[in-house]
Amino acid sequence: MLEARAHHQLKHLLRQEGGGDWPHHLTLCRLVGRSLRRADHTLIRLAAGSDPNWLVGLMVPLAMGEVSVALVATEAMRRRLLQVELPRLRAAGLALSCWEGEKAPEQARLWLLSHEGLLRAWQSGELGARQLVFPEAELVQSRLREALEINLESHWEQLRRCLPAADSSLLALHERLSRRILSQPATPSNQVAVAPEDEAPLRQLLRLLGPLPDPWPAWMAADDRHWTSWATVDRRQLQWRLHRQPLEPLEVAAGLLDGRGTVVVGLLGKETGLPGITPKVVVDLAEPPLADPLPLYVPWRQPLPNSPHYSDHLLDHSRRLVLAQTGLSIVLVEDASLRLTLASGLAAEFGSRVVHQNTAPASNGVICCSWGWWLDHQNRLPLPCQVIVGPLPISSLEEPLTAARVANLRQQGRDWFRELLLPEAVLQLQRASASLRRATGRLALLDGRVRSRSWGQQVLTSLEPWVELSRLLPT
Repeated sequence: MLEARAHHQLKHLLRQEGGGDWPHHLTLCRLVGRSLRRADHTLIRLAAGSDPNWLVGLMVPLAMGEVSVALVATEAMRRRLLQVELPRLRAAGLALSCWEGEKAPEQARLWLLSHEGLLRAWQSGELGARQLVFPEAELVQSRLREALEINLESHWEQLRRCLPAADSSLLALHERLSRRILSQPATPSNQVAVAPEDEAPLRQLLRLLGPLPDPWPAWMAADDRHWTSWATVDRRQLQWRLHRQPLEPLEVAAGLLDGRGTVVVGLLGKETGLPGITPKVVVDLAEPPLADPLPLYVPWRQPLPNSPHYSDHLLDHSRRLVLAQTGLSIVLVEDASLRLTLASGLAAEFGSRVVHQNTAPASNGVICCSWGWWLDHQNRLPLPCQVIVGPLPISSLEEPLTAARVANLRQQGRDWFRELLLPEAVLQLQRASASLRRATGRLALLDGRVRSRSWGQQVLTSLEPWVELSRLLPT
């Protein structure tokens, strides 16, 4: 069987390389081999901070199997596969043909695709019966949602040129939408929700007209029950761009996973899940080594993020945490105004050591950044000695996509905070602090809700194993 052959080959490869520190290499290898052989839907959860070398356990059964596979990866994962994992396989005598681009021959065992490329290949019929492998479970939902997004900006003029008989009506509807969008109060994200009733007159008109140019047919087909719209506004130029995204991309792309094996591997909490996929096999390899707990600093009686004293509290504790540190410190604050204020306060104390979202810090530097910036750039930076978290990354209901997803859960009578917002915030926290376990660094949570809210215990449980730092000592 594929499982046994892949197990034996991986064991030989690891022995040649001197063994692997990650304890689940062989288990992962056998699980992937079994899923490929049976064409199952399999979900394998990994621990935050797992050694990146776990990928070899995924690649060996792909190289030894006879089935054709489409591996869906981000650009960072693609570089890792091409520059590290495939050369490792070649050195061990495993030749795996790897194809990229819009098309791949049926006999090609591995087709490397982006999330956008996967959807194009599926919609065009090029994907065929290939099995799917997603090595970044935590990014599947967000990347597929972005890949399915419909943007309308310059397409208005194109539509007017294609339908000259409706030019005046289209212009009037555009002006009506503009007044509705630009009259809304400004938000930090510059996003304004667009309700279905605001789009309804345009939809009714387009149904009466002839063939529509792209991407208007896709916009018309995106029903209000599964999709939501919003506008990104540039108030200085009085311009806006209309966006439309699905609430749950795997439910919208119905049929993508039907009749084909799918392996999903990555950091995914038990509470998070993947709407649209019901795996037959779920395995948790997320038990981190108990001998290496994460040093965690969570003071009692902290102010809440909406307190008028919170900014001073964050600056004071960040200053104390950075003091005497010889390694890289990461300070995570999503709110741009609060982040820049904090960066200025730290720079007044520590000078040029403090930078704002810069990938070339000093060896003992302090990077003040947003969550998205850190998650996108952490692989390009040295391992930090500490990560300082300001307010937890709980999505705001002022964001139209978040508000629409919450409204969808409310209609079903579900607990939208504990089923959606909290698990996604915990997942971001796990991803942001994963490198600390490899660097034996410490994590500081400077959000008073962790100690004062009932759900704070769930946040602490997600970080286990950890050891509490009750006070700060000089290093």
